[in-house]
Amino acid sequence: MKQLVRVQNFCVSRDGYGAGEGQTLERPFGNVDPGRLVSWAGATAHWPNRTDPGGTLGLDDYFTRDFSNNIGAEIMGRNKFGPQRGPWENHDWEGWWGEEPPFHTPVFVLTHHERPSITLGETTFHFLDASPKDALARAFEAAEGKDVRIGGGVATVREFLAADLIDSLHVAVSPLDIGAGERLWESPEALTDRFHLEKVPSPGSDVVHHLLWRK
Repeated sequence: MKQLVRVQNFCVSRDGYGAGEGQTLERPFGNVDPGRLVSWAGATAHWPNRTDPGGTLGLDDYFTRDFSNNIGAEIMGRNKFGPQRGPWENHDWEGWWGEEPPFHTPVFVLTHHERPSITLGETTFHFLDASPKDALARAFEAAEGKDVRIGGGVATVREFLAADLIDSLHVAVSPLDIGAGERLWESPEALTDRFHLEKVPSPGSDVVHHLLWRK
């Protein structure tokens, strides 16, 4: 079975932004409250960070559960791993996620400034100075026959789209406008030259799930 390259549960605003301006250690999404982008997922029964019982079922919960389905590795950009820029000043920073990141697979972080791999729980982060094609080859090998998820942020997803390396996308569009920052698209219809597009409003939230798959 062919290994696929997937964007999964990627959240953007109604005007196409996945993050605002001014990312800092305290504000990974810049001047945007991440809760407003991802509240649909946080409300579900299978949200990986849920610490109490309960949560919603239905369509939103299906996508939350599907996040890790048949995923063997992830590729992310350095901005998703942390707020630092340029050469690493030290290796103390180990990501936003604490001792047990939610990935549970090898993760390949694209950066022009490599550093030694680190393992936290069931996740190992590898730091690559590589093109999308070369990084994908490494991720496919590590995934051992499973799919590879392009985890973001926006610039990384756009880079893999530009290289024509993505097979499918699930993008959850939340009902807010950000106005500036990291923009995935001006309109999802811009991708319909290569992808089928289906928009599925969620009856349990105000999110519209956008499903795109190769023609």
